[in-house]
Amino acid sequence: MDMEAAYRECERITWSEARNFAYGIRLLPQDKRRALAAVYAFARRIDDIGDGTLPPDEKIRQLEIARAQIPNGGPEPDDAVLIALADAGKRFEIPMAAFGELIDGCVLDVSGATYRTWDDLYYYCRCVAGSIGRLSLGVFGATKDPERQSQMADDLGIGLQLTNILRDVREDYLNGRVYLPEEDLVKFGLSLTPGTDPEPFPEPVQQARFATLVEFEAERARQWYAKGFPLLATLDRRSAACTGAMAGIYRRLLERIARQPSSVLRGRQSLPAGEKLLVAVKAVIR
Repeated sequence: MDMEAAYRECERITWSEARNFAYGIRLLPQDKRRALAAVYAFARRIDDIGDGTLPPDEKIRQLEIARAQIPNGGPEPDDAVLIALADAGKRFEIPMAAFGELIDGCVLDVSGATYRTWDDLYYYCRCVAGSIGRLSLGVFGATKDPERQSQMADDLGIGLQLTNILRDVREDYLNGRVYLPEEDLVKFGLSLTPGTDPEPFPEPVQQARFATLVEFEAERARQWYAKGFPLLATLDRRSAACTGAMAGIYRRLLERIARQPSSVLRGRQSLPAGEKLLVAVKAVIR
């Protein structure tokens, strides 16, 4: 497959599927934009396997196939995503091993893992979101202190994933998944076991307790954003704008959820397109 066609396919996947990330990725110069689109397209493939309708055993098999396809093993000749990703890996110092961590996180999903403590959930968040932060940093380019940058990228990813968890409480529950740590649920007098009720927290008293729990988790997410946002000051202008737009959209969504905690019990929350665009514009200006 022609390299240009391979990158165009990755960008098509990104623009159609990355509803929040696309606003930031479009702010990058062409070479970085195409490389990050290739990273996203392969990460999306991994996520789609984990979230798909295949039986668990087949999902695990497909995830291990994806693990074996991580560039360094050589791309398939007709696979646009792998062709573009392999080329991006030659142009940028992308830590391809981080895809393996993303796959580890998806395996936890497929195997029905539960999270008793924050430490358990932290590991999961680092796998599925911190990995994306580190992969993105490989495209942006590390500068003076790569270890510190990598940690901040990881921290920012954890803030984003906590936002996702709050946003998707109802959807995850209906799909048989619970990410909120058991110790936090117990702390606020709650229990969340898929299959016991048709909806999460159907009683008013439960909803009131849940609202307090959301405030608690939102504050935890804010702390991770605060650790991660200094990363922007270490990046070049357009990479900082990209990161600021992507993370800014999620941070703004977090505050919307924190103001109306019960909204996530009705369905997935999102920002209007105009509000996302405003965040992206502000990221460019800053």
